[in-house]
Amino acid sequence: MSESNSRFTRRGVLKTGAIGGAALAAPTFFVRGAHAADFCNMPTGSTVTLGFNVPQTGAYADEGADELLAYQLAVEHLNGEGDGGMLNTMQPKSLKGNGVLGKKVAYVTGDTQTKSDAARASAKRMIEKDGAIMITGGSSSGVAIAVQSLCHDVGVIFMAGLTHSNDTTGKDKRAYGFRHFFNTDMSGAALGPVLEKNMGKERNAYHLTADYTWGWSQEGSIKATTEALGWKTTAAVRTPLGAGDFSQYITPVLNSGADVLVLNHYGKDMVNSLTQAVQFGLRDKQVNGKNFEIIVPLYSRLMAQGAGKNIAGIYGTTNWNWSLQDEGSKQFVKSFGAKYGFPPSQAAHTCYVQTLLYADAVERAGTFSPPEVIKTLEGHKFDGMGNGPTEYRAADHQCFKKVLVVKGNENATSKFDLLKVEQEVPVQQITYDPAKLGGELGSSAAKKC
Repeated sequence: MSESNSRFTRRGVLKTGAIGGAALAAPTFFVRGAHAADFCNMPTGSTVTLGFNVPQTGAYADEGADELLAYQLAVEHLNGEGDGGMLNTMQPKSLKGNGVLGKKVAYVTGDTQTKSDAARASAKRMIEKDGAIMITGGSSSGVAIAVQSLCHDVGVIFMAGLTHSNDTTGKDKRAYGFRHFFNTDMSGAALGPVLEKNMGKERNAYHLTADYTWGWSQEGSIKATTEALGWKTTAAVRTPLGAGDFSQYITPVLNSGADVLVLNHYGKDMVNSLTQAVQFGLRDKQVNGKNFEIIVPLYSRLMAQGAGKNIAGIYGTTNWNWSLQDEGSKQFVKSFGAKYGFPPSQAAHTCYVQTLLYADAVERAGTFSPPEVIKTLEGHKFDGMGNGPTEYRAADHQCFKKVLVVKGNENATSKFDLLKVEQEVPVQQITYDPAKLGGELGSSAAKKC
């Protein structure tokens, strides 16, 4: 186990060893008739192991730290510890707070490093060495797509964690993968009317884009949305992940004729690029007779904290916000805040919810067999977990729920109050035909790892 895993163990995180050996050791011809034994990492003891694969280092490490805290809380609640959290509000619910199908939930962790190869390696280790029956986590779409493909190939369900690229449930979707987080197409659909109302139909936009699958997807969705409004795209420039210094990319914006800068960045990249854009005086400029504007299509509370007052008045979208007043959100904020002393991020919310949803699907299916769990998740409609009524669409395993349009709070009362929810965009506005993004789920047949 890595140093970071050991560190979390000392903080009380439950550690398990490899428990999948019995399932792997049994000759196939002895168990072929036994339905439950025909899939990867069938739990054979008193525990079931989940694998939490998050960025503990790299550009998205802040998100990863919150994700691990949320996973720990989810396991506590599943095992009947603490105040139960969203087990008190989710509807419908089969979970009883006694583990999953009577087995205590254990978990192991890995560091994705925000790198696809590292993420696949840690997921592979958790499956092969630790007997993980479900893998979840991550804060990068490149990572999510890579790990989802691995999990599908070996027959282990992947609950995607934080991934925003269209491709995760589009061209790269897989039967063994499910996503609770929204995508870039939804961000574009939610933002369009707000941008038109507040910035008009005649704008020149300059894009700075993280050079990997999420950035490309985000750029494409926002360009499609804004160009449909009548905006022109002045330039779209790709930037390396973790660049740190974005001055060489921001300087050309000043003389480009653009009056809007779209930052298709996330995590520390967004914090750095936005801060530097403000330092370059972009927000004080007038171009084409208009006040210069900046857009951050995908926000998070952690990014807002990093950028501080620089986000004031800047629009974007988010999957969830701790200020929501539905019963599920209030319960989660209460549980998370009581344990850790601060409100949860959208990354924490997503990872907590997906853990409970997987466990509940197993309970409803009455088996850990992935094909049955997949059937139980497909088309599942639920509520009480934030963002209102939600559905895992069977056609692409994408969740559909309200999307939040937010703006940097110009009258923030604390470092946690930096994003103001401007609009809860209804599901109807952000729903699209699954054929639009392409891809094939493939077979959900059971596999042996």
